[in-house]
Amino acid sequence: MNIQFRESTEAASPLTTKTAIADCDIHPARATRTELYPYLAKRWQHHLEVYGVHAYQGMMEGPPYPKAQPNASRRDAYPPEGGPQGSSLSFMQKQLLDPNNVQLGVLNPLNTGQGIRNHELSAALCSAINDWQIDKWTSKDKRLKASIVVGNEDGLSAAAEIRERAGDKNFVQVLLLSRNVEPLGQRRYWPIYQAAEEAGLPVGVHAFGFGGNPITPSGWPSYYIEEMVGHSQCQQSALASLVLEGVFERFPKLKMVMIEAGFGWAPSLAWRLDKAWQRLRSEVPHVKRPPSEYIREQVWWTTQPMEDPERREDLFDVIKWIGWDRLLFATDYPHWDYDEPSRVLPAGVSETNREAFYLGNAQKLYGIS
Repeated sequence: MNIQFRESTEAASPLTTKTAIADCDIHPARATRTELYPYLAKRWQHHLEVYGVHAYQGMMEGPPYPKAQPNASRRDAYPPEGGPQGSSLSFMQKQLLDPNNVQLGVLNPLNTGQGIRNHELSAALCSAINDWQIDKWTSKDKRLKASIVVGNEDGLSAAAEIRERAGDKNFVQVLLLSRNVEPLGQRRYWPIYQAAEEAGLPVGVHAFGFGGNPITPSGWPSYYIEEMVGHSQCQQSALASLVLEGVFERFPKLKMVMIEAGFGWAPSLAWRLDKAWQRLRSEVPHVKRPPSEYIREQVWWTTQPMEDPERREDLFDVIKWIGWDRLLFATDYPHWDYDEPSRVLPAGVSETNREAFYLGNAQKLYGIS
């Protein structure tokens, strides 16, 4: 999974060396299996050594489809001192933060306590990961901000973790995954949204997850490429559930961030939802406005993996519908499909929109000057 992409037929909009960037999807990794143990009670250390974890996806602890590279990461991201990609702060600084003038980096840990059937263990692991993010990352580089990881299948426990971390400036959002036991609009997850809204924290919904269901709506695919494309399908299902179950109506100040599934599909999903709502709105009287209005008002989008149409006008048409103020630049470091900051935007973007795209939108959303 280390490949050469086609060269775009459109000229890129190059960055200057002074361009400041917010990277809204960075994946830190643990250097060792036991790196979280200092943040776990002895009971859970013993439990992990003796019993391991029982995940919703059968007896597997890792991804549903193992990757050719660990965690789908790039070969050149292995730290020189050893360890998995994304596990070294100094190498992340050298490879990502410093050369790209990253002023804000949002950490989204993926190997978390989510997707574990033992909800107490899940909560303990998530809390440990949150402590680990502060201790290893945000306290050592003030450019980095953490996401509050929660055991999302136990909504009350997850809400308690959010409230405990609320007000801690190390954290800028709550992190969920898009593949769960049930669609994200279900009532079991509402305590999470209530706590996040009360805390004034956005909720990031990252592609991927451990819910135990097939990773496409029609079953298990044959190829990795199908899983990659399926990220956007899963995000569409999650967003439709959030709208139609009434989450945005119930929590009008809630802000959602759709992470690592692109955004080219947003207008067509909104159009389809609006058309269905116009005909079937009596079934969902709690959805009081056209679905597209909730999406436009309460949803933000990270860019990676950003769509790359042959004609830049097609991309601009999509962004015009979404709004330049709703896009958050992301690299997905250290994954193999990393978006190079200097080559993401085509030519023809105004300086105002470029600044908002690369930095301003993230600063405004996350409340960071």
